[in-house]
Amino acid sequence: MPQAAMTRLSNQLAVFPGMLSQYGHRAQTRSDHLKLVREYLEWQPVPTGGESLKELEQFLLDRAVEHDTPSLLFHEAAEYLIGAKVERPGMVTLMEMVGTARSGATALTSERVAPMLTGRMRRDLDGLLAVDPEIGMTRLTWLTTPAVEATAAAVKTAIERLLFLRGMDAHELDLSTLSRERRRFLATLGRRSSVQDLERRFPILLALVAQSAVDQLDEVIALFDQAVSARESRAKAKTDAALAERAKKGEARQLLMDVILPVLNDPSIPDEEVGGLLRTQIGLEKPREVVSVSWKPLPRDHGRLSALEASYTYLRQFTPHVLNVIDFQGGPGTADLMDAVGRLKELNRVGGRKVPAGAPKSFVPARYADYLAKAKRDGDDTAFRHYWELCTVLALRDGLRSGDVYVPGSRRYADPGTYLFTPEQWEPRRAEFCQLIRKPAAAADAIAQVKEEFHQAMEDLEQTLANSAPNDFGAVRLDENGRLIIPPLSAEDIPGKARQLRDELSGMLPFVPIASLLIELDARTNFIACFTHAGGHKTKQTVALKRNILAVLIAGATNLGLTRMSEACGVPYDTLAWTQEWYVREETLREANTVLVNHHYGLELAKKFGGGTMSSSDGQRFPVHGKSLTARNMTIHGGQVLSTYTHVSDQWSTYGTQQIVPTTREGHLTLDEILGNQTDLPITEHATDTRGATLVNFGLFDLVGKALTPRIRDLGRITMLRVDNPGSTNALYPHAGPLLADRWNEDLITECYPDLLRMGGSLKFGEATASLIVGKWSAASRQNTLAAALKEWGRMRRTLHAARYLSDPVYRRKITRQLNKGESLHALRRDLHYAQQGTIVRPHFSDQTEQAWCLTVLTNAVITWTTEYYGVAIGELRTQSREIRDELLSFIAPGHRENINFFGVITVDIEAELAKLIEGWRPLRPTAVTDAGTSFLLNP
Repeated sequence: MPQAAMTRLSNQLAVFPGMLSQYGHRAQTRSDHLKLVREYLEWQPVPTGGESLKELEQFLLDRAVEHDTPSLLFHEAAEYLIGAKVERPGMVTLMEMVGTARSGATALTSERVAPMLTGRMRRDLDGLLAVDPEIGMTRLTWLTTPAVEATAAAVKTAIERLLFLRGMDAHELDLSTLSRERRRFLATLGRRSSVQDLERRFPILLALVAQSAVDQLDEVIALFDQAVSARESRAKAKTDAALAERAKKGEARQLLMDVILPVLNDPSIPDEEVGGLLRTQIGLEKPREVVSVSWKPLPRDHGRLSALEASYTYLRQFTPHVLNVIDFQGGPGTADLMDAVGRLKELNRVGGRKVPAGAPKSFVPARYADYLAKAKRDGDDTAFRHYWELCTVLALRDGLRSGDVYVPGSRRYADPGTYLFTPEQWEPRRAEFCQLIRKPAAAADAIAQVKEEFHQAMEDLEQTLANSAPNDFGAVRLDENGRLIIPPLSAEDIPGKARQLRDELSGMLPFVPIASLLIELDARTNFIACFTHAGGHKTKQTVALKRNILAVLIAGATNLGLTRMSEACGVPYDTLAWTQEWYVREETLREANTVLVNHHYGLELAKKFGGGTMSSSDGQRFPVHGKSLTARNMTIHGGQVLSTYTHVSDQWSTYGTQQIVPTTREGHLTLDEILGNQTDLPITEHATDTRGATLVNFGLFDLVGKALTPRIRDLGRITMLRVDNPGSTNALYPHAGPLLADRWNEDLITECYPDLLRMGGSLKFGEATASLIVGKWSAASRQNTLAAALKEWGRMRRTLHAARYLSDPVYRRKITRQLNKGESLHALRRDLHYAQQGTIVRPHFSDQTEQAWCLTVLTNAVITWTTEYYGVAIGELRTQSREIRDELLSFIAPGHRENINFFGVITVDIEAELAKLIEGWRPLRPTAVTDAGTSFLLNP
């Protein structure tokens, strides 16, 4: 029992705390008192039969059908019993009931899918497990091997897989009788199982092909997008190079004009003398050189579509196939585009070459329209066909990105309207949601609430600007011309005593290899228990299994890979590969990470770092070797890289990790990990840099009850809103008013406010994924009224944030400090991820994601272990009568790693490492205090 709880209880009982340690030595005493407590609280005894036991068994069966994780089922059963005021059975009894429920769920699953298992379907499923001589592997392996590059061949292979699945009618399978989580579990099990394990296991194969049909549809569209975009990027690079060369050639013309124009503009020089004067100054040779170089006027797009036309033949290798197999549907405002897509499909079908008269062109951007007009004027049907088809394909791609074009049956490219609750689903949840995020249900009340907040923010900004003189260089101010000046924030002043304490505590940390650190930390947190078998088999983890799991974790985080890890730790490669396949996967890594974050959150010292209410996110680039769909060549980073996007709390713990394409806007993914946060961290505020500060993010953060607090580059250039006309606003706020350049569209908000709440509720309650909503609505066309309203709401939230940011230096400092915490962990991750020069060699997204989570788990392990020992060291110093003020502890960073060995031979000997601990801890490196009160290391 915690000391605080024992003290409180002894005070209530009016007894000495030490007496409580003698309580319960007689078993009868505990039984009698338990009975009395149960009667007092009106709880029921442990169910041993009858209706109560049946209800518990039915509850477990229903939950087991939804998911198969034994630990989760156990905790849900415990919560169910608490809610029903029923005493929990013993651990063994309840786990046996969980096992029975899982077996029952398996039988019930087979029963529910039995009608779909026709004779033909059984033969098709069996055929997946046989080696096909045409492809040299089983069709199951062929279906579950994703592409590694977006080429014409990859697109066509993906289409072949899609057609194969459609030939099995996989896209028509209705597994709605199984929960989404159950379908996901079965499909995951199918991907990880061997052919022998899957023989005659039809429910698993059925779930696998049903999910593969959706995944393969999404992969075809994604590869189509990337392959087209790659050629467009190549055309852009070619055009940019041509523009640079043109600029070099134009320099001679510019130098010539620098001489000619002053003469032409000088009225004192008679017209008849101009020619002679210019020939005297520049001669005839230079003008002849300039004239000899052809200088044709550039089209509006600088020739990009013409450069893309060079890839027309390549694009034709796969675009007709994509149009033929994908059922593209258009939303509002896309009638002409969908008509063009239909006409193009017909041309492909009949082999037509000439675009029919009257083919729509309204979707063609203005910068490309001249190409079509010139081809039409010249009577060049071939050029017109090429340019019209390219514009159609580009518009189709852009429509898929924005959601204006969607694909029935797809998950990623579905109709954006289906991401949200329907009005009927939303109505019973609306009141609960409004109470949860503290927003009124009526638009008028919500607008009044925003206006009140607006006027308070403007009053603070007005006071700041009124009190700052134009020559006050350290303050936010207006210059003589009324322009906003935002000086850079000065470096934070860290007290000298804090620096000294930080160095002293770091010197007291024990030296430890990374494997020993993990073994020790598991003894206190039991995070390795989160790595359960993918098949749902619940067995006690042996020492050997724990060793293997730790070895796989270290191999992924340090980038050693399983082959080198096998050499370093002596465990056979096959054993490590099997452990990785069945135990170390994204869901178990997330669960283990949650255990570490929660443990760290409970540490007393962690609370001095921050309250756990604020976080930040940032991307970190890692080099990539070989082909990968997620990698991109970026000159600024020296080659091919991918990005790991992490969410870091104000306590230095990392609670979210995503592997993303480095050219993807990070802002699209900012909200995902916050809404999906399963840790105890009560995140309410989130900081990003400029890349995360989109209008859609500002709006959505507020609509789910969170605050987006970014550090925006060029903040003075953003458009800030007012809620009244310029005259009234300037009269109220003479200094701040002129900065408010646009008026808030209250009519648009009033019209769409119920749907804005529905969108926020769909995200908050998990109906929709934030990244899908942010991505679609950020790219949505002007015809999308709801997207426009969301951005308008975001504009007001950005205005309020900017006003506070400008008027409150403490607020600015807090945001900067949090962003610095996130960025400082990049160095720790790079040190951990040292092998192969930090270059990622695993090509597939799922493997890269698992490796990124291995790195996150080890990063949090180092942070947690260091925080623990910092706390022990502080306690040690205080026992020496050292005064250590709490305000100094906020400057201590637990990312110190000089005492941790990541390299060399890795020995994962759990029993030997635990035997080295003294009452669960390692001894600190001792210090001594001099007469002057300073300390030094006895054994540095």
